[in-house]
Amino acid sequence: MEYRYDIPESFWSLFRSRNRDTYIGALLRINEEYEYNSYFLSREICIQVLQDFLAEQHSVVWQEEDETESEALETPAARVLNWLLKKQWLKKLEDYYNQVTNIIIPDYAAIFVDAFERLTTESEDTEVYIQNIYAILFSFLNDPRANESLLKTALVNTRKLNKSLQDMLHNMDKFFGSLLEKKNYGDLLKEHLEGYVEEIIKKKYHILKTSDNFYLYKNDIKTWIDHLQQDTGWIGEIERREHRKVDEAEVLKMLDGIDRGFHDIEHRLNNMDKEHMKYVRATVTRLNYLLNQEGDSKGLMIQILNEIARSSDREEKIRQVAGKLNFSAFDILSDKSLYKKRRSRKRFAEELKADEERQPELSTEEVLRLNRIHNRYSRKEIEEFLDGRLRNGRVEMEKTPVTNEEEFEKLILAYDYAMKKDSKYQVLDTVEREIQTGRYQYPALIFVRRRGGTT
Repeated sequence: MEYRYDIPESFWSLFRSRNRDTYIGALLRINEEYEYNSYFLSREICIQVLQDFLAEQHSVVWQEEDETESEALETPAARVLNWLLKKQWLKKLEDYYNQVTNIIIPDYAAIFVDAFERLTTESEDTEVYIQNIYAILFSFLNDPRANESLLKTALVNTRKLNKSLQDMLHNMDKFFGSLLEKKNYGDLLKEHLEGYVEEIIKKKYHILKTSDNFYLYKNDIKTWIDHLQQDTGWIGEIERREHRKVDEAEVLKMLDGIDRGFHDIEHRLNNMDKEHMKYVRATVTRLNYLLNQEGDSKGLMIQILNEIARSSDREEKIRQVAGKLNFSAFDILSDKSLYKKRRSRKRFAEELKADEERQPELSTEEVLRLNRIHNRYSRKEIEEFLDGRLRNGRVEMEKTPVTNEEEFEKLILAYDYAMKKDSKYQVLDTVEREIQTGRYQYPALIFVRRRGGTT
């Protein structure tokens, strides 16, 4: 039966009312009492229930546009009840035998009240659905009175479990957003322990791995489904026992739906595992950042970018930052150390030791500056720099001089790259003269392709 055709137009005014929260709360409280009293409530009981509810919530009932002056003079509880009756969220049912008027919740309204209840309370659907499917299929195989209606129930439970798992997966996304909202270590740790751990791990995710573990039941269920799909003799037994025709195609379609549903469940559980690990890694990274943001280069860079983003004039702020920072300074690099000829390992070790004794240790700032230069360009970009100057298997810097700071940086890194065994270029040791192009001075390096080097 399609209840949507029974819903009156005035029914939807609840969602536009200023008293929307009060009406929803009143419906939930009436429904609670309604179930306790065998689904019949007198007007007097409803008034008493609503009086208690409004007193607990300290609710204010605003006057509705279509509410008359006489109706507005009644008590708040009576006004709420009358409005719900007028908009047909509740209905009067006359009991002429007992001379009493009962208040009932119509079928279409009961669906919405159930939805309100699910939105305001913690759902534990995943705690029972897997066990339900297992129990239903076990009964279908072992109970001689079973029929195909049990398969339909199992299919419904499979779909509900899939929907519940998908909702859990989507709800995990909100915790990623909360990571960036927390500005200090204590707030983030509290959000993680009281929010994510309590709501997701203990109440939902943990259930799927322990008492209601999907993998405890999966193999048995899939084995039973395969058996039922392969051997359809049980369909004839149902027809003989109940003296009616069974739609074999529909029954097999339900079995296929359960089977595909379990594939989807396993896929969603794998996604939940991935999301869980992703969240844990992101939380640890964020905690480390909040602890070390003043002493970590990435943390300082993020602060700079955030400051630029908050500025009303970003272009001016970028110019100010550019004037203060130089991420590619070369003042800590020796103009000779990068271009010395290759020496024997023993001699190199002796000179290195002498340099260490002679030169002071680099400061933290200088080390960071060196790291920024070396990490500025990838290996592929350095190779493309050399490939673009390759002529007859050789790169002669005298014939293809550098013209800007970016090319000069790449030349320095290309020399360092060519010293490595796995590079596809090497430097000839016949460099005697220097090249001066503008403000850049460097040796007349010659790079050649290594034999057997990768292309």
